[in-house]
Amino acid sequence: MRVMKILVPIGKSKNVIATIAIGGDYYDEWFENAYPSWKRYCEKNELGLIVFNKDLISKDNKFWKKATWQKMLIAEYVKESDLSVENICYLDTDILINHNSPNIFDSYDTKTIGLVSQERNIPFSLSMIQRRISFLRHIHYDNKYPLDSAIFMSKEQVFKYHDILPQSDYACMGLLLFNVDNHSMLMRSWFDKYDCEVQSLTGGDEPLINFEIQTWGGVTWLDYKFQALWNYEISMKYPFLYNFGRNNIELIKECIEASLMSNYFVHFAGSWHESSMWKNGDIFDSEEKQKELEYYYDYLKIPVTGKPVGIIKP
Repeated sequence: MRVMKILVPIGKSKNVIATIAIGGDYYDEWFENAYPSWKRYCEKNELGLIVFNKDLISKDNKFWKKATWQKMLIAEYVKESDLSVENICYLDTDILINHNSPNIFDSYDTKTIGLVSQERNIPFSLSMIQRRISFLRHIHYDNKYPLDSAIFMSKEQVFKYHDILPQSDYACMGLLLFNVDNHSMLMRSWFDKYDCEVQSLTGGDEPLINFEIQTWGGVTWLDYKFQALWNYEISMKYPFLYNFGRNNIELIKECIEASLMSNYFVHFAGSWHESSMWKNGDIFDSEEKQKELEYYYDYLKIPVTGKPVGIIKP
């Protein structure tokens, strides 16, 4: 049974972006809101685009787990297909892309797995982010939202909660960069290590796969800009969206676009209201906006001199 669709042809680079969107509503949501920005990025960088819209493993299999786990099977599936693919960047569906961003495969070391830390090399204080998220949700969403909860758990506490050895970092598993030949069997082994009864603090694979990848050891830590977390961005830059702006679609889109002008990919991870803000249609959706963005990036390439040009007033 065919479980995938190729939406942008695989080109000479043999590199692809891949995601999993199982279920009609889930697929339609991704296709309407995220796919346009992904398509522009893939075409600009000559990348293929694949979406898996059915389970990669039978639900009768004792190792079957929900979609968030099944990304561990993508490399094996692609290797066994007739597709000419070497490297894959898996993305969660709730990610939006600035199509002018650098090619994520540039300088990729194919012996490693690429991850983005959600703790280190971020442009904000992690403790302040956690405080602001908790406070803003408590004040503007629901006063039952606790001001002190698991959001403040350290990575050491998270690993110990799952009875596994603490690791030096903690990645958000919404993005993985891997090589089909080098990692297909390895990733399948991680998937098969846990049966369908596996439990985690997040309800998904994140703590356990963090442990598996970091224990294995071949990791390239990518720039935060390749997976800027919207929870971080909104709490530190756009707190008004928790309150009066939360129902203003145009304002939300303006803020998302502003975030993407200083980041490459923005991930709307989570289950609270702000994590659904990507579902407001395509970003940079007009020709005028796209031209302005192109002009901005062209301008950034031009050296400035600081030479006085006289008094200029509006």
